[in-house]
Amino acid sequence: MGLPTTRATDPVARARLLARIREAVLSGAPAPEQPRPVVSESWRRSLAARVDPERGSGPPTVYDVGEMAEIRAEHPLAETLPLLRETLVAIADEAMHMMIVTDAQGHILWREGQSDVLRRADKVGLIEGTRWSEDAIGTNAMGTALAEDVSVQIHSAEHLVRAYHTWTCAASPVHDPDTGRIIGVVDVTGPVRSFHPSTMALVHAAAKLAEGQLRSRMQARDEALRTRCAPHLAALRHEHGALVTPSGRVLASRPHDWLPVARLELLPNSEGGALTLPDGRKATLEPLAEGFLLRSGAPHGSADGPARLTDSARLTRSVVSADSGEGVSVAPAQLKLRFLGHAPTAELNGRRLRLTQRHADMLTLLALHPAGVTAEQLATGVYGERGNPVTARAEIHRLRAQLGAAVVRSGPYRLHAELVADFRTVRDELRAGQVRAAAAAYRGELRPGSEAPAVTEERELLAATLRRAILDAGDVEAMWLLAETPTGADDLELAERLTRALPPSDPRHASMAARTEFLAR
Repeated sequence: MGLPTTRATDPVARARLLARIREAVLSGAPAPEQPRPVVSESWRRSLAARVDPERGSGPPTVYDVGEMAEIRAEHPLAETLPLLRETLVAIADEAMHMMIVTDAQGHILWREGQSDVLRRADKVGLIEGTRWSEDAIGTNAMGTALAEDVSVQIHSAEHLVRAYHTWTCAASPVHDPDTGRIIGVVDVTGPVRSFHPSTMALVHAAAKLAEGQLRSRMQARDEALRTRCAPHLAALRHEHGALVTPSGRVLASRPHDWLPVARLELLPNSEGGALTLPDGRKATLEPLAEGFLLRSGAPHGSADGPARLTDSARLTRSVVSADSGEGVSVAPAQLKLRFLGHAPTAELNGRRLRLTQRHADMLTLLALHPAGVTAEQLATGVYGERGNPVTARAEIHRLRAQLGAAVVRSGPYRLHAELVADFRTVRDELRAGQVRAAAAAYRGELRPGSEAPAVTEERELLAATLRRAILDAGDVEAMWLLAETPTGADDLELAERLTRALPPSDPRHASMAARTEFLAR
């Protein structure tokens, strides 16, 4: 959508006319022309969101500088940046403009261009990490392109907020070729005086090129998945089946027309399970290395009912009819952490995880803080006072890649799973006054090899709290359970208490008496 047809032939004269139109519309006076419908609707939405046309407070900063690397790396438009730079940045530099790329919420992820323009942009908040949706900052090309799902140019006083009347911007939405949803916006912004009438067409073309690149890569992945997974489909023999992408698109089926929908809407990182198709038939979604095998019929032993998960596949998922929009939510992932003793292990939905020491430390910290932690808290808790939040973000990004973004959430970082952690179980039993149960759950120190400050602190606190509770309770069985752990093996007071408490006829008495004598020496 271009600029309004007026007698003004240059950007500055057009800006003056647009200013008169804006003043008249906002004051209720007769206007020399009506604003374009796309602008009028945007003003209406912005005013309804209580954006102040005269004293806009500036765009909110959502992400700080340290978070941007991780956020950019996870965004699908990251792979199109070389193409967008080649298409737009050189021209933007020449025209004293800059290229901006946002996500689907209007957060600026990238901006590149002429240094003088970037310095001017700093003064009005056109910087990475700020949000430029209409409800945050009023009418602007990025926010309006997202709201209307169209390419749009906003010139001078078409911006609702007066502070941006010296700017002109052109933006075009970019869609995910898989789902069709908007994933971001490509924008070229600059001073009013350097406006060029071809900018809008150039930005629209760049967005389409980005979509084309994403589509080509998606098609290459699809073909590779069909080739690698075809034997799984062929092995079904007389059973109906289909190959499904991680996003739920059906790539191939056998027979080709047995499915009532072309897509199963799955949440990220789904690991399948039993489900009911929109026509009522049972089916099973089985995870493959790079997608899913959909089989007709529920798995053996599964209960009737829609979308019931098997024990080996308990990740948050919704299976939705593409026509009806109806779906069924299922339980979140099941994460088991056995971090007590000398052989710590972790399992996700029954699958053993191979964790680095840092990732195990981070999982410990996340398990201890269900409400979530910031990157700064992660850095301090895992690396100490000299910890760098940027390093912590990079490390947790790798952990999210392994476990899935549906399990390790961000903003703040937290676990979204049915969590069973042995060290938390000990804590919970102690709080409930179940000393013997706490002793039974305690297999040794929490991650004894870890030097992370948060883990070290919890390790010492848990051991001391459990020991004190057991000795105070005087429960012989609880004392024996503790004495059998590496933590209690060298505890002279514990051995002495057990020697006195156990009757001589109990075979354990002699063992504790010998240990007491040894430790006393």
